Amino acid sequence: MKTMFVRIALLVTVLGLVAVACAPAPTPVPPTQPPVAVPSAVPATKAPAPTTAPTVPPPPKPTDTPAKPVDIELWAQATSTQAPAPPDDWIGYKVIREKLNINLKYVIIPTGQDGETKLNAAAAANALPDFFQAVSTTNARNKILDLNKQGLIAPVDDLLKLMPTRVKTHYNDPAAMALMKIDGKQMAFVEVPNLPRREGLVIRKDWLDKLGLKSPTTMDELFAVAKAFTEKDPDGNGKNDTYGLGGFFDDTWGPGSRFAFFFGAYGVPDLWDWADLDHFGLSVRKPEFYKALVEFRKWNEAKVIDPDWATIKRDEFRIRWPQGRYGIMWEDFAALAMAANYPKFDKNFPNGEWAPLPAPKGPDGKAYYGAYGAIGSVFAVSKKAMDAGKGPAIARLLEWMATPEGYYLCGFGVEGVNYKLDKDGVVTTEGLPDPTKAWTHESMARYTQMRNQLIFTNDPKEVRARYPDHKSINGRTISPMAFYNYFAAQPWVDSKPGQLIVNPSNRADLQRFYNQNFQAFALGTKPLNEQNWAEFLKTLDASLKANEWEAAAKKTLQDAGVLKK
Repeated sequence: MKTMFVRIALLVTVLGLVAVACAPAPTPVPPTQPPVAVPSAVPATKAPAPTTAPTVPPPPKPTDTPAKPVDIELWAQATSTQAPAPPDDWIGYKVIREKLNINLKYVIIPTGQDGETKLNAAAAANALPDFFQAVSTTNARNKILDLNKQGLIAPVDDLLKLMPTRVKTHYNDPAAMALMKIDGKQMAFVEVPNLPRREGLVIRKDWLDKLGLKSPTTMDELFAVAKAFTEKDPDGNGKNDTYGLGGFFDDTWGPGSRFAFFFGAYGVPDLWDWADLDHFGLSVRKPEFYKALVEFRKWNEAKVIDPDWATIKRDEFRIRWPQGRYGIMWEDFAALAMAANYPKFDKNFPNGEWAPLPAPKGPDGKAYYGAYGAIGSVFAVSKKAMDAGKGPAIARLLEWMATPEGYYLCGFGVEGVNYKLDKDGVVTTEGLPDPTKAWTHESMARYTQMRNQLIFTNDPKEVRARYPDHKSINGRTISPMAFYNYFAAQPWVDSKPGQLIVNPSNRADLQRFYNQNFQAFALGTKPLNEQNWAEFLKTLDASLKANEWEAAAKKTLQDAGVLKK
């Protein structure tokens, strides 16, 4: 371990000298190559104790002239993508205005490509919001590098000093925070990550039972079941309206995360081959990737996958599966089974039942659910906001969110109305006067939209509160954590070092060409044979310099001690 840290320290020094030597004319925030550090898992932290005193400035004395409220515009993704932002009369806005002297405007930024496009457009117009989540289809670190090069974000080192409570509860992973350091300056905050390895495969058990089928464990068995779900009217409505498998493309690379299990069955579930570090490189070069793509195309040609997977987005997918379109799917455990989400399906199919599936084995016995390399949400402060003197107000807001008042209000709502605390201090919805006001109720989702991005800390008591068991319409117990525990226990490859890989300058063109050809091969609009495949790989290198990006990635990982030299 000491050797790795020495290597990282030496690399930081070298990169700093190179950056100084090659730097362009000074800009307000000079771009440099950041130090490399391998992110580690964020340890569980405890939610603030209910008795902790809020760290907020004292109210002005009666004789003082109240300062003008600071306007803060925040862009962040929504916890519940099918719910809107809090309404204008949300009590949280009122408390923030009265206690922090801040007029907060919260804008939901989309996920995936739509979110990155919105952020890029704002950056191009020099109109970034005051405080925002770095949305990227590769990783947030690359987005921070890009915005720093443009001189559009500001260092936040001084703001960390203004929020001692939050540093302990949220910014407590040095390796993760180091990923957002550039030239020794902290250019962004790294929040506590959501529960890792939280997505997985599920199957309609009631359909299996109706057709007399066993739960599949291999890709061949899974295909046979998907074909039966498509062709044998598993819902019994007499219509040809079901697909064996449903999903969507998440705007990343190739199959994305929703279909990564296909490629995991061949040992290559990610863009990079993390399962074979001795021969590390782009997975697309491996023979196993080609074999997995042949299998994926077979499913598409057999029409057992919803053919709209390449064009629909997350929200549309989450409209379709509660309507009974799919018998097998890849889904987030909370989106599937939380009390706020499950009723959409339950109302339509009270006797329907989802069950988790293991990572299906490929022809050689390999099986990976996917790759896990995520860190927490990354937030930055725009240079315009910092120049306007808004930095302390942003720190004040973040610190308040880590105190009991902000934590509970933004994470769970109003005590006695949306939640209660039991004798052990755990949030519960038992005994509320109006159960439809419970924070877990579908109609209440909009009031706690910031909880996964800026509030929660993964404290054990908090996790118990966030994902409680509940009852279906017909009285079955639905346990979100049972799904989570199953998914998390499946085999995954660790891709966290991928955060160190810097995007090539032509990333947009390379990613577009890669994805367009992948989808053409998968959907059958382009013949998939060895000649066409070889031509595709040749073009990746000759025209788009994928080989140069690959070589640079290897060197970065070697210098960081991830790969052997």
